[in-house]
Amino acid sequence: MTTTMLRRLKSRLRADEGSGALYLIFGAMLFMLFAGFVIDGGLAIHQREKAADIAEQAARYTANQIDPGALRAGTVSVPDNPACSGYAQFFASQSGASASCTAAGGNTVTVQVQLTYRPILMRLLGQTSITVRGTATAQAVQEQ
Repeated sequence: MTTTMLRRLKSRLRADEGSGALYLIFGAMLFMLFAGFVIDGGLAIHQREKAADIAEQAARYTANQIDPGALRAGTVSVPDNPACSGYAQFFASQSGASASCTAAGGNTVTVQVQLTYRPILMRLLGQTSITVRGTATAQAVQEQ
């Protein structure tokens, strides 16, 4: 009687062989997908903060490049747009970013920085690069 019960039990177990491996494979794939969202999402947030930081520094750097002629006349003025973009691009290139001066007038400078980075795990889903932007405004002020 026990041998027939053992045979029945073994026949039932053979039908389920390999199903645990299937669950493990799908679970691992799901885990990698969620890990990709968490890791690459965190990196995207970090890159956006880095772009904003570089934009702030580039705007301050560009605002410090005041026009000497206007300063001698008693007013603080930043260079026009082509020169402004040159200063912003020079500063941002030190950090590996690209920048452009979107507005320069009077004593105010607005700089936009663009960073592109390659995600780590989302490349498996075809996401090859992510571009983030940061914008900042600075004013040149004459101290009295």
